Order: sequence, then structure tokens, then C-alpha cells
Amino acid sequence: MLLEVRDITKSFGPVQALRGVSLGLKPGSVHAVLGENGAGKSTLMKIISGVFPPTSGKISIGGESVEWHNSEQARAAGVSTIFQEFILLPNLSVAENLFLGREPRSALGLIDRKRMYQESRRILEGVGLDLDPAVLTGSLRVAEQQMVEIAKGVMRDARVFVFDEPTAALGDREAQKLFELIRKLQSEGKGILYISHRLPELFELCDEVTVLKDGQFAGHFMMKDTNAEELVTTMVGRSLDQLYPPRRTDEAAGSPALELRDVVVEGLKGPVNFTLRRNEIVGLAGLEGQGQIEITRAIFEGHTLVSGEILFDGKALAHSGPSEGIGAGIGLIPEDRKVEGLFLSLSVERNISAGLLPGKSLASVAPTARADIAEQVKRLRIRLRDVKQSIRELSGGNQQKVLLARWLVRGVNLLICEEPTRGVDIGAKSEIYALLRELADSGVAVLVTSRELPELIGLCDRIIVVREGATVTEFRGEDATEEKIMAAAIHGGHG
Repeated sequence: MLLEVRDITKSFGPVQALRGVSLGLKPGSVHAVLGENGAGKSTLMKIISGVFPPTSGKISIGGESVEWHNSEQARAAGVSTIFQEFILLPNLSVAENLFLGREPRSALGLIDRKRMYQESRRILEGVGLDLDPAVLTGSLRVAEQQMVEIAKGVMRDARVFVFDEPTAALGDREAQKLFELIRKLQSEGKGILYISHRLPELFELCDEVTVLKDGQFAGHFMMKDTNAEELVTTMVGRSLDQLYPPRRTDEAAGSPALELRDVVVEGLKGPVNFTLRRNEIVGLAGLEGQGQIEITRAIFEGHTLVSGEILFDGKALAHSGPSEGIGAGIGLIPEDRKVEGLFLSLSVERNISAGLLPGKSLASVAPTARADIAEQVKRLRIRLRDVKQSIRELSGGNQQKVLLARWLVRGVNLLICEEPTRGVDIGAKSEIYALLRELADSGVAVLVTSRELPELIGLCDRIIVVREGATVTEFRGEDATEEKIMAAAIHGGHG
């Protein structure tokens, strides 16, 4: 075995996160680690990566027992980790992030920037990324930042690579580039541990899978000998035949809530034309970077339009910032919840009550909203010790539910969800889909973007395809297929 972990346990005070977990990683193998949020996957990966020491158990690499107390020791032993959450510094360039702490030096001991930029271009090209290494990392799209994070991880000469939800922020094209890169590492005899909630990519990429449940080993399968149903049942303890709730019929949709008429957003060709009615869930689909996020932000933040108009409940939107958008009855769950959605230094209670903020302070809001907050925590089945708990301590799925609770407490009329289930396990996905449908049934209009086409097809009543900032066609949810959507996204029209 290239890597072997045996009987790993990990306790954080009275909480036992892992109990007797074992797995083995062969050279040239891609080994998936699957489980719900909170199952112990990330804790196990952090132990393998040196972030945490195990409470008990053994780790060996190449047959030799190892013991390390920090991530630098793990890297020195040949373990490179690409975590789901970015560890990039936004105020530094791409090249500076790639070489942070190990910058090439000239004979005089100064940073050799020319060499650093040359090496950065080579590294970026290796992951299929056409970027200027001198550009500030904070100016990049989320998908581009994820690819830079991946480049930073694979540029190390490691034997074991740990990928924690690497495709959560990637579109299909970037994901395929990543898969090519992983196959190249595999051909070189490297071992890859791979965490993802996207089952189709596990079957495309992985050789075997270890399933964790409640911090314990739940099963091991060769990918060629198992199927999605068996894995889901092992992971969540129940079948998920009905992942998506029933969609509405056209006749059941309500009056127009949002109308975009000949809208051209700055920097995009446009125009955008579509109507979103109450009781509906409508998706925006398209290739990565074709204007989906710019359109949602024009609605929520009130970006100045080059031309056209946006109507909300029959009136032209005239706000010029998020607070005014919230005041108008619009809520947003952003694609990167930790950067744009959550207040990571605050409690769950304060994060939920932040939706009531315009014109108030957190201190004045929280006491008056506690009953509503408690009701939504119960309704959304948010797993936590109590509402005073730090938002940082919650799993990705529960953090996403906190953002939903924020807008439920507020009582919005339009909810925009950019990547509604990014980094969320299958069990929590099903719950979030049901909640969005329940919200739509109550009269709220829901607008969704997602890099996962099966999600849009399964969840949405209608799907609007966007290309170069323009709406090119529309499909009813029951008529849509991945092939039809991709053809329209690439060629325009109905393909």
C-alpha cells in the first residue's frame, strides 16, 4: 500500500469525530471517500494531511509508520492536499500565491519575479488554465480560484494527493481538465484520495470507494461492482429514489414576479428576456462564465444596466446596492457562502438574524427574532448544539440551511440561489430541494443557477439557457436533457 490508515480515532473534547476508521490507498489508484456532511471525511483527510494528530491509530506511507504534528511534516513526507475552502490570499497575485513561502531567489537573494512568472505560466498551463500570473487572485471567478488552488496543490512533488470537493466550484469544462490531470497523476503511480458528493464523477474517475457514516467505517466497494443506489443507501441509511420533489404544472404557477426585458448587463452582449412567476422555480443554465452570475447580481444588487429594464411585482427595480435589494424583498444565497454569505466570526443566531439588518444593528435584531429563528432551525432541521454555536463549526449543508433560514425569517418574495447545494451531501441536497419547493409553493419566486445540470433538470419548472449574457432558449423542466441544454449553450437556440 502507498498509504494505509488503521483504526483511526479522533476526539474533540467529548465529541468523537472518528471511531476506528481504516482504509488503504494503492499506487496509481483513485480512492473515493464518501459520506454525508459530518460523517468524518474532512477530519480523516486533515489527519492524513497533518492538520490534526489522531487520538489513536496508525498511519503508514510506503509501508513505513509515520507520525506528524503539522501539515508541513505531512507535505515533507509526500502528502499534498487541495482543500475545498480556498487558502489563497486575494491581495496577492496568482504567481505569489503559487510560490508563497518558497519564492525563487536570484544570486543576490532577491525574489526572482521573472522566473516565478515563467514557472507559474507552466504550472497553470498544466491544469489547463489560461491566466496571467500577475493578476490579483481576488479578481478571479470562483472557478478560476479553485483551479489555482488545485495548481498550487499538484505543483508539489508528492506521492499522495488529497482532493476535498475539488469540483464543487467548477463547471463541466474545468472539471474535465481536472479529471485529465488526475489521470495523469494516476499514470505516474501517484495515489489520489478523492472526496465528492457528485456520484457520477466518482464512477467516471475512481477505482474504489470507502463509505463513512457517523464517524465510522460503513463499507468498501470497487466502483465497477457497485451502483449509485447501493452507495447512497450505505451512506445515508435509506433509499433516495425521490431526490427531487414533484414540480409544478404551468397552470399552477402564479402571477409574474420578476420580468427582465431586453436587459443588457455591462460587459455582456445580451439581451436577457425572461419572466419568473410566483410559485415557480426557474433555472439559469449555460457554460461557465456566460453571464449567469452577472444577471443574478443585476437583480439583487441593482447593477447599472446598459439597456433594458427589470420589473419586480410590476415595478421597475431602482435599487443600487444589496441592502436596497433586500429591502425590496429579494434574498440571495451566493455561490461562495463563506466569502459572501456568512459572517464566519458570528454565531448561527446572528447569521440568521442578519437578514433583518437593513436599518438595524445585530444587537437589536437578535433578541426580537429569537422565536422566529428557533422555529426556522427546527423547520429546516439544522443540526447544531444551540443557536449560539459558531457558524464555522457547522457542516456545509447546515451552513447552507442557515442562509435559507435567514431569508425565511425575513420573508422575501424572490429568492436567488447561486449554486444552492455546493459542497452539500446527498441527504442534505434532498432536504434543500424540498425546502425550495416548499418556499415556491408558499408563493415565493425562486431563481436558481447551478453548475450541475442534473440539479437544474430535476429541480426546476423551467430552465433558461444563457450564452454570452443573452437568453437563447427555454426548456420546460420535464422536457430538458443535458444534451439539449449543452447544445443550446454552445450553439444557441434549441441546438
